[in-house]
Amino acid sequence: MSNEPDSAATVPLSIVALDDDADFRQYIESVLKQEGHEVRLASTPEEFFALCELSLPDAVLLDIKMGRFSGEEVLTEIRRRWTRLCVIVVTGYPSLDSMRQTFKQDVFDYLAKPFSLDELRRCLSQAARSFGLGQRPQDRLRQALGRHIRLARTERSWTLKELSEASGVSVSQLSSIERGTHLPSLESLLAIAHALDRRPSTWLLESGSQPS
Repeated sequence: MSNEPDSAATVPLSIVALDDDADFRQYIESVLKQEGHEVRLASTPEEFFALCELSLPDAVLLDIKMGRFSGEEVLTEIRRRWTRLCVIVVTGYPSLDSMRQTFKQDVFDYLAKPFSLDELRRCLSQAARSFGLGQRPQDRLRQALGRHIRLARTERSWTLKELSEASGVSVSQLSSIERGTHLPSLESLLAIAHALDRRPSTWLLESGSQPS
């Protein structure tokens, strides 16, 4: 049996849900709060964007089929403003065409009403892992730098020992950096980047950690 539902409950997320159905908003608020998440609700696109501008959430639950509002237009505007925001589409009227259109705009997942609590948990758990949600900025930076270093090393077909010899950073330290367990010192980061012929500034920028 998978442990994903349990892990979902242990990662508190900030979520904004846009839905024109008052009963569904009440239900989703109750469920998400019981799971330990922070949830804010919007019944119109104007309310939704105001909430997101006030404080950008970890993830969005977006009703794609609302009466007088277009979920597709909301999604287009989300992608214009926040290209990396995690969006989970919710609808009571799923169709292959609508799924194809929404996934073209980098939607993370698609939940068809009525969905079970386990389905919601699983979806949020997978989103948290994929986007590094519910983590502190330094946690996301550690994981992102580790991933960049590991990819650069494997592109050269180097072992950890070979990178250690080229950079002067110990194998054990490199291993913990690549796993995202430890953040490299500036000296170690420069040495690793030089050995791999990479720019550390590029890694930091792609990790969303370089000052603008």
